[in-house]
Amino acid sequence: MPIQVTCPKCFKRFQVSEKFAGKKGPCPSCKNTITVPDKNEEVVIHEQPDDAPKDRSGQSVLKPIARVETNVTRKGLIFTIVSVLVVFAVALGFRLAGGDSDAGPPLWAKIIGLVALAPPLVWAGYSFVYDQELEPYRGDELRNRVILSSLLLALVWIVYAFVPSYVLELDHAAEMSYTVFGIIFCVMLGIGAFIAVATFELEVIGGLTLAGLYFLTVVLLALVSGVTLAGISPAV
Repeated sequence: MPIQVTCPKCFKRFQVSEKFAGKKGPCPSCKNTITVPDKNEEVVIHEQPDDAPKDRSGQSVLKPIARVETNVTRKGLIFTIVSVLVVFAVALGFRLAGGDSDAGPPLWAKIIGLVALAPPLVWAGYSFVYDQELEPYRGDELRNRVILSSLLLALVWIVYAFVPSYVLELDHAAEMSYTVFGIIFCVMLGIGAFIAVATFELEVIGGLTLAGLYFLTVVLLALVSGVTLAGISPAV
C-alpha cells in the first residue's frame, strides 16, 4: 500500500510506494530532501465524525443560524429625518420669536434639543458604522445602548459650558474665540468617540463618525436657532 508523505518545507502531500519506506529522496514540489516514514509512522488524517442529529433519510436536521442585520430601514430613516426636522423647526421658531438675540432659545429648550437630537442620530449612525464582522446589537439591548450613549453624548456639552466659565473665566461661553472653540470641539469629539466605542464596541473611526454626526448636527441646530457659540465680544 502507498505511504502518505508530507514535505516539512512546502507541506506538499503525495504518495510513494511502501518499498521506499525509510529512504530519502527529493520532494516533487520543492526538491527538499525528505525521509519517507515507515508505514507505522504514517500520519493518517481521519474525517471528523458527523454526530449531528439526522432525520430518517440521513440528512442533518440542524439549520444554520441566520444572521440578522441591523440596517437603516425605510421606517427608521423616515423617523430619524422627521425627528431632526421637528427639532430644527422648533429651533427656527424660537429664533423667529426671539429676534436677533445671541442667547437664542431659553436654557430648558436648549437642553431638550440636545437630548432629543441624540437618539435618532445615534441609532442611524450605529446602523451605518457598526462592525460588519460582528453580530449587531438589536432589540432591547440596542435600545438601551442608544439611550445610554445619547445621554452621555448630550452631557459632553458640559465641557463647552464649563471650560469658558471656570477655566478661561469668561462671563459667557460664546465670548471664547473661534480657535478656542475649535480646540474644545475637538476635545468633545474625542470624548464622544470614546463613548461611542465603549457603548457599541466600534472601531475608532466608527466612533468618531457617530460622535461627529451628533456634534455637527447640534452646531447646525445652534446656527438655525440663533445661538452664537463663539466670537462674541466681551461686554464692557
